[in-house]
Amino acid sequence: MKTLKTQVAIIGGGPSGLLLGQLLHKYGIDNVILERVTGDYVLGRIRAGILEQGFADLVREAGVEQRMETEGHVHEGVLFSVNGKETRVDLKKLTGGDEVVCYGQVEITQDLMEARQAANLPTYYEASNVQPHDVKSDAPYVTFTQGGEEYRLECDYIAGCDGFHGVSRQTIPADVRQEFERVYPFGWLGLLADVPPCSEELIYAKHERGFALASQRSPTRSRYYIQVPLTDKVEDWSDEAFWEELKLRLPPDVAANMQTGPSIEKSIAPLRSFVCEPMQYGNLFLVGDAAHIVPPTGAKGLNLAAGDVATLLKVLRRVYEQGDKECINQYSEIALRRVWNAERFSWWMTSMLHEFGDEGNDSAMDPQMRDRFMTSEVNYFLSSENGRRVIAEQYVGLPYEDLA
Repeated sequence: MKTLKTQVAIIGGGPSGLLLGQLLHKYGIDNVILERVTGDYVLGRIRAGILEQGFADLVREAGVEQRMETEGHVHEGVLFSVNGKETRVDLKKLTGGDEVVCYGQVEITQDLMEARQAANLPTYYEASNVQPHDVKSDAPYVTFTQGGEEYRLECDYIAGCDGFHGVSRQTIPADVRQEFERVYPFGWLGLLADVPPCSEELIYAKHERGFALASQRSPTRSRYYIQVPLTDKVEDWSDEAFWEELKLRLPPDVAANMQTGPSIEKSIAPLRSFVCEPMQYGNLFLVGDAAHIVPPTGAKGLNLAAGDVATLLKVLRRVYEQGDKECINQYSEIALRRVWNAERFSWWMTSMLHEFGDEGNDSAMDPQMRDRFMTSEVNYFLSSENGRRVIAEQYVGLPYEDLA
């Protein structure tokens, strides 16, 4: 078995692991990334594309902002359509200057990969049998296999950035961790196409036929979603059927001018809310989907992972720059405060904008009564400046919390 040494072992080479690795490198903290699949596979994952103000600032801090600044599209507002009636939430005005940036997760991941490669930082792709050991001791390590050779990676700390199905969360004993989950009775059918966006800003649409979202990846590439039953399969939906249904749910003026085209990618994503407590066990820290999943309504998934990275970076910098090892005990508490806020916001947005039918959030409530409550809720918040400010402040992302 070959022995390697580093300060921080990062399990998972997706955007959160890569961002953490790049930031740690910037501040002189050695790290090694272990990823179970190939780099090309990681880049093939079609995911979110809205970056909160804080996330965009982290990208700048990491020094990989060049393409984001030139190709990303700054959004100063977001549109809501409730049964055809449009309301704009002015993010910049209502938050005192904050914005979001439309820049795809694939692009961020590619930028981070290229920066890591340029700096010649160690990354082991196709690493199998990854297993953390002795995470509560002062000498944790990770074993893995790559290219038929077995490795032992000795480190000070382990960052588990390996997603919901990864090994990191399972390393925390079952009698220590508590998991909370809500599975929603519908999914999002998403279609990616090389057509100009139908709107300069995102449109969240509530309609009696179901929710719809008009999003974008670039001035020439669009991403659209419609709410569908969990029983639906991608094969049930031709491109033509998708476009027809989408137009029914969006405002008529938008639908009339929408350009359509063949899909590049089409998939159905189930929706769930999930949180694991604690997010830390000894010298193991959970980051991103390893600890939490949110419904995509509100664009919090990737941004929440960035919040974890920001907190863990502060912890590790204090450890290595000031010798304060006690500060690691703040990670889970600080991260979970942000997690639960984002979970609540995503649940709230999902509850207001989707049609639950006979499977509402509250099984004891008459479905028609619940629908009227949620329609009243969204109308109230959109018709009031203070209500729109509540949405705007959370949509752009709350400030990152400092250590005590």
